[in-house]
Amino acid sequence: MSSDSALLLETVHFAAEKHKNQRRKDPEATPYINHPIGVARILSHEGGITDIEVLQAALLHDTVEDTDTTITELEAVFGQTVARIVQEVTDDRTLTKQERKRQQVEHAPYCSHQAKLVKLADKLYNLRDLNRCTPSGWTEERVQEYFVWAAQVVRGLRGTNQTLENNLQQLFKQRGVEM
Repeated sequence: MSSDSALLLETVHFAAEKHKNQRRKDPEATPYINHPIGVARILSHEGGITDIEVLQAALLHDTVEDTDTTITELEAVFGQTVARIVQEVTDDRTLTKQERKRQQVEHAPYCSHQAKLVKLADKLYNLRDLNRCTPSGWTEERVQEYFVWAAQVVRGLRGTNQTLENNLQQLFKQRGVEM
């Protein structure tokens, strides 16, 4: 087994342990780990990304925000680069939801190229998921508002990966949302 394969498997295992009791908000209550695995797969399969640290960060991108994981822990286990990318895409949970969303729009253009890749794939996964099924408790209006907000974030990520951006553009166009 290549060292990259072993690293990715270790990363998947770590993320799966951290997210083991979490579920997505879809009607089926899908295991949460499907999301970070899906984000990494989008990067690899659609985006052509082979940078192991970007793929690891994609697998770990919600661990600090949604579990008891710390940036220090990620740095100790996966190194400084992976920890930095995860930190760049992590919202500050002490802020209101509205402020976190505002900051994502504001900070998107200033993220590293690696963090921008993770953000693009994360948005692509979430938007496809919203098209597949409406989360429990969400109205159609809230789904549309999410698309509008996501388009604002994605505007700040332009020039990062043409394929991912084109795929996002198609989703926005279907919803009548300008990117």
